[in-house]
Amino acid sequence: MKTFKKILIWLLVLALLGLAAFCYFRFWFVLGEGVKAGELNQVVYKGWVWKTYEGRLIQSGFNSHKTGALQSNEFNFSITDTQVAEKLMLCSGKVVEVRYKEYRGALPWRGMQRYIVYKIESVSEPYHSGVPDFPISPDGDAI
Repeated sequence: MKTFKKILIWLLVLALLGLAAFCYFRFWFVLGEGVKAGELNQVVYKGWVWKTYEGRLIQSGFNSHKTGALQSNEFNFSITDTQVAEKLMLCSGKVVEVRYKEYRGALPWRGMQRYIVYKIESVSEPYHSGVPDFPISPDGDAI
């Protein structure tokens, strides 16, 4: 009977160590770090139990499934630092460059996304070509 208890205790210890390793690599191990740039679409403070800051960058690109069409890539992220979130809330519609960390999984108190923005690298005005979005006749009226 003592051997059975020892085996059971060792199996329990191994299971707990395996669970701890899984949780660490899933939720706390930083898989990657990087910089993303794009037009800041929104930053919101939301949540049912844990209120977190969530944001979205719109990145333009040419990679589309339809020939001749442009694809808009969205970068959804969470923000853990309140000061960074407040600064980003003032930059809506501007081109921002942010530094982020990527995790394998999201934790409810950290945010709803796997990507966590922790620093703002730069903020600039969006580029506009000067061409209006609607056609104009030679006399200056919209067609």
